[in-house]
Amino acid sequence: MARSPLLIALVPVVLLALPHGAKAQALVPYTIVENGIPASLTGSPGDAARGRALVQDRASTCLLCHAGPFPESGFQSESQLRLRLVDASHFNPATIMPSFYRVDGLNRVGQNFRGKTILSATGIEDIVAYLATLRE
Repeated sequence: MARSPLLIALVPVVLLALPHGAKAQALVPYTIVENGIPASLTGSPGDAARGRALVQDRASTCLLCHAGPFPESGFQSESQLRLRLVDASHFNPATIMPSFYRVDGLNRVGQNFRGKTILSATGIEDIVAYLATLRE
């Protein structure tokens, strides 16, 4: 499928405007098991209300591509959701979905955002917690 040149050009610009980037810091180590990250990045469940706010915040970019309300069936497990948020390119190297918790191997990252994640480990867990509520 051909990608729109405008959409491809907008992704780096949108990423530069994100306010949720964590300070430059070491990433929390995680282990990928099959097609997910089973363990919480923070060691505890996220807060679904904060996750909902992050998803709905236009600066997070979720709603640029995804429409809500989100389908209540067909969602991946929390483990799979976590990996898709951490590093969407794990599943599709050509994806335009940002890797929200990755700092290496990225292209066209603004100087002020190098070495920083888009979301913190807490933000990832909050969004996973929110998305999990959509299945209930």
